[in-house]
Amino acid sequence: MTGDALRPATALSEPSTDRLRAICLALPEAVEKETWGDPTFRVRDRIFALVRRGDGRLSFWCKAPEGSQMVLVGADPDRFFVPPYVGHKGWVGMRLDPEPDWDEVAALVRRSYQLVAPKRLSARIA
Repeated sequence: MTGDALRPATALSEPSTDRLRAICLALPEAVEKETWGDPTFRVRDRIFALVRRGDGRLSFWCKAPEGSQMVLVGADPDRFFVPPYVGHKGWVGMRLDPEPDWDEVAALVRRSYQLVAPKRLSARIA
């Protein structure tokens, strides 16, 4: 048995992360890059979503349209939160545990992508 077999599973290999990864990488020219020890999803090197486990709970952060952050957090503060570092720029965090509404996750990811991607790419998913 190798040392790798003894390592605990990380957020990079959890089913929720894998499902989020599939949603993100289905978008035009989206790529994954590990940053700060977690996966980030980018288009043209601009982050549109990232996975975090800072508070012991799996979550993802994404860019949100102006005003959306406060609406989401105000409506459901158990699922949504203002993430550190980027929250002041309108980003929103969503907890992925215990089990999110994956249609809602996909909609948030697509919206974030459209806010970050060049117009030509963004128009391909409209």
